[in-house]
Amino acid sequence: MKPTESNKRIDILDYLRGFALLGIIQVNILPLLAVKVPEPGTADASYQRFLFLFVEGRFYTLFSFLFGVGFYLFISRANAKGKNGYVLFLRRVAALFILGWFHVKFHPGEALTIYAVTGLILLPFYKVKKEINLAIGLILLIVLSIQAFKLFMVVPLMLLGITAGQYRLFERLAEKIKKVSIFTAILLIVSTAGLIYQYQHAPSNPFGFYTGVDQATYQFLSIGIMIGPLVSALYVGILILLLQIPFVQKLLSPLKNYGRMALTNYIFQTVFIYLAGNVFNLFEALSYLQSLIVCLTIYIIQLTFSTIWLRFYQFGPLEWIWRVLTYLEIPPMRKREKEVH
Repeated sequence: MKPTESNKRIDILDYLRGFALLGIIQVNILPLLAVKVPEPGTADASYQRFLFLFVEGRFYTLFSFLFGVGFYLFISRANAKGKNGYVLFLRRVAALFILGWFHVKFHPGEALTIYAVTGLILLPFYKVKKEINLAIGLILLIVLSIQAFKLFMVVPLMLLGITAGQYRLFERLAEKIKKVSIFTAILLIVSTAGLIYQYQHAPSNPFGFYTGVDQATYQFLSIGIMIGPLVSALYVGILILLLQIPFVQKLLSPLKNYGRMALTNYIFQTVFIYLAGNVFNLFEALSYLQSLIVCLTIYIIQLTFSTIWLRFYQFGPLEWIWRVLTYLEIPPMRKREKEVH
């Protein structure tokens, strides 16, 4: 297995991580602040339907996949530098599990502990041929998606991320734009059909999805989980195509910084949600649209902070701690003077 040719960051992955975080918080805030069930026929009810058609089951899917890509790149780059990538990866997931263990006490649905355990399970697949990984990943994902086993879908999603790394899917993308365009066009057709099918099964009344649901709502949510990977892949294709436009790339540059600090921003989304809930007494008092306003406020804070922070520092705060625990050495945090713009 050849190591990756370059140790440079692959910018598109940072854009995608940042994009995934934008959607994750919109769903996570609902149970964390016990957002009120919307009244039928209201704007809140429409927003709830929008969330469960276009957001829920789409962004965690992408985040899980990207962790698998990062898994492959981390070990490959460590090995290319003459280090033991496997030992470093074991420390890396152990550190991730510790961070997740603290996080899960405040956010029961958090993903870091799951990613750490799944990373251990999938470590042997790093050396498996990419064709085999692709076949196993696709078969598992199809089976688990049809069964709507959301939690277990992390395994094939991360395995497909590893496979994407093996195929160097996100490297030299400018040379693959025609293929990306065709892939995205096909996904647009299939995803649209899937979303129409899900919409046709939308319950007539809003629902409190974290307090138990009736059969009709369960079917609606299950269909959403089933088509989630397709819609997520569509989003990836669209974003890749948009980022080929220099103006869009510059416009969305804060998203890249947001994604470079994905660990810090993911955990601090929970911090900011609870801070807002306690300071403004929002628990069980917030409507769906009001939860969106809270999310937009957190976006502004985090996007601004990430952009300013990375002007002066090489890593996000928690990324730096993660690196220390992984390499058992203290890297310099600040950028060199000539690197500061």
